Amino acid sequence: MAGTKAGGKLAAAKNLARDPNFYAKIGATGGRNGRTGGFAANPELARIAGAKGGRISRRKKTIVTTEG
Repeated sequence: MAGTKAGGKLAAAKNLARDPNFYAKIGATGGRNGRTGGFAANPELARIAGAKGGRISRRKKTIVTTEG
């Protein structure tokens, strides 16, 4: 059953039987190992970027005219 949906469910059940926090630990490890930074690592940067996006989205649309 390796590689099938049923096999995956059995493997997941076995992992959870051994350790109820198995998947939480894997996810936490992956999050700690991230090296890209991003908004989660710097909430102030996220606030600034959101403010910029908000200002841009509220600007009046410009009308482009072409003469020819």
